[in-house]
Parts: sequence; structure tokens; C-alpha cells
Amino acid sequence: MAETETETVEGGGPVPVRWGVLATGAMAAAFTEDLRRLPDAEVVAVGSRSDASARRFADRFGIPRAHGSWDRFAADDGVDVVYVATPHSEHRRAAGMCLEAGRAVLCEKPLALGARQAGELVALARERDVFLMEGMWMWCNPLVRRLAALVADGAVGEVRTVAADFGLPGPFPPGHRLLDPARGGGALLDLGVYPVAFAQSLLGEPERVTARATLSAEGVDTHTSLLLEWAGGAQGLLHCSLRADTPRAASVAGTGGWIEVPGSFFRPDHFVLHRPGREPEVFRSAGGLDDTWAPQAAEVMRCLRAGERESPLVPLDATLGVLRTVDAARAEIGVRYPGE
Repeated sequence: MAETETETVEGGGPVPVRWGVLATGAMAAAFTEDLRRLPDAEVVAVGSRSDASARRFADRFGIPRAHGSWDRFAADDGVDVVYVATPHSEHRRAAGMCLEAGRAVLCEKPLALGARQAGELVALARERDVFLMEGMWMWCNPLVRRLAALVADGAVGEVRTVAADFGLPGPFPPGHRLLDPARGGGALLDLGVYPVAFAQSLLGEPERVTARATLSAEGVDTHTSLLLEWAGGAQGLLHCSLRADTPRAASVAGTGGWIEVPGSFFRPDHFVLHRPGREPEVFRSAGGLDDTWAPQAAEVMRCLRAGERESPLVPLDATLGVLRTVDAARAEIGVRYPGE
């Protein structure tokens, strides 16, 4: 989509942004469902490694073009922006291929297996002057943004502790992607990036990372705890698991109060601000599309129409910072992926 495009459809609305979806799994399907709820978004192409898979997905969602190879998909000039929903291990290659072809890219988190690969994608996007954003939907969630704004405005004073957890109970069968090193499995890379991103969205990149984990027979982490420490003395107490059904809660405590997010902190329906001498204040989600993929898709489309090459809500440098923290934690617990 050209930077200067100002055309509107009949009735005054903007010309729809044309999306392509690369991959045909559950994540791709969920994202496509949410895109269909946005009036200014249109899914025009799907890409897969096989014609049959691409055709099934296209028929399911009424997508006009199905490409049975990534090369043909990336070469589709009728696509404004690509959503990459491949396994983690393929993000570098898939997103890189689309950037090389001049396609704007929204790549599902994590942007790559580690900061080195992610840095290569960021450098490529900046060299080619093409939009790139990690699909960290939490940072585009309106209620999470409201929480961050309150903290930045000093609502809880100086932040001293951030805590967050994200766990799934399993059990996951042998060969499941979450247990497969070849596909970037493990609790930290799939779930732990959310607590890390939450903490760093409030405090920035930590000075020190300490991690402990339980590893599976395959060599991925199934249960990981992290202690993040910042120069000013603040600490982050974070946890992720493929073995425990955790509350998925978060809290932010400071010198003047604390914020409680009692569940699903990455897409909360409410949080509570506690301050001494005051009644607790409850902040609630507006509902609707707020807890879906729609806010991040809307942010991508806003950026494209404004000619922006990265989102101020999900800055590429912040994405790299999260992956540097994850890299430091993986180095401590001894998790490495093939091809790193």
C-alpha cells in the first residue's frame, strides 16, 4: 500500500488493506476470523507448503487466492501486508522472504528464535524500508495500554516489583510443537515472552537475568522461573509452565500503591488499582474486539496508511530487548535450538 493512498470506497470508508496469511494452522485461522470482523481489512491470499492445505484454508474462509508455495505467496503483488503464523523456527525464513519481496509483515511472536535472528529481520526491514511488527497482541490491548499509562503517570509511585505468570496444564503428547526443539518449543519462548514483555513494557530491559527451569527429555523447558533486576533496584518475578494451570495473573507494586490483574493479564477483562487511603479503582475492558487480535491488526493498518515503518505501540527495539532477556534466560537453563 502506497504511503500517499487516500482513496475511499463508496460511502466514505477507507480502501481495505489487503492481507495475506502465511500458514494454515490454528493461529492463522483465529487471526483470519478476527480480520473478517474489521470492515477495512480484506484477506486476499493464503500461503502454505502444499496446494491442498492452502486450498482448504482458502475455501474455509472465502479467500480468493491460494498459494501452495511460500515463494509464490511472497511474490503476490496483490498483498499489502502478510501475517506470518508459521512455527517459531520458521519465522526468520518466512518473514525474511516476505520482506525481501517488499511485503509489510506482522510476524507472530516471538519474532524469531532469538535476538540474533530477530535482529537480522529488523535490519532487513529497515534496509528495505518495509514495515515490520511482532505480533505481541498484549501491547496493543487497550486495557493493557491503560495500565501502562497509569504506571508511567506515577499511579503506584516508583515501581519496585512486577510479577506475572503464564502456565498451561498439559499434558502435551510426544511430538507436540511445544515439546519439539526443532520447532522452537518450550514454555519460555511460547508463554514466557508474555510475562517478560509485560515487565519490560513498564521498566525497560533489565540489568540482570536469573533463571531456573525443569527440562523435558527433548531438551526444552517445561517449567521456568525468572528473576529480573533493574539498576534502580526494581525486580521482576516471572514464571511460565507447560505443566501447571496457573492463574495467568500479574501485579505491579510501587512506593505508592499496587495494581492487580487477577487473570489473563495479556488480555484482561479488568484490573484493580489499590492506593493507600483510597477505595480500590476498577478499570474494565470495553469488550467487543478489545481482547481479540483485532487491535493489533488495526494498529498495523493505521501504520501502513500513515506511512510508518514500525509501530510506536510495538517498537522493534523493544521486541529485540525482550528476546535478549529470553536469550539470557535460555543460556542459564541450557536450552538451545537446532540451527541457532
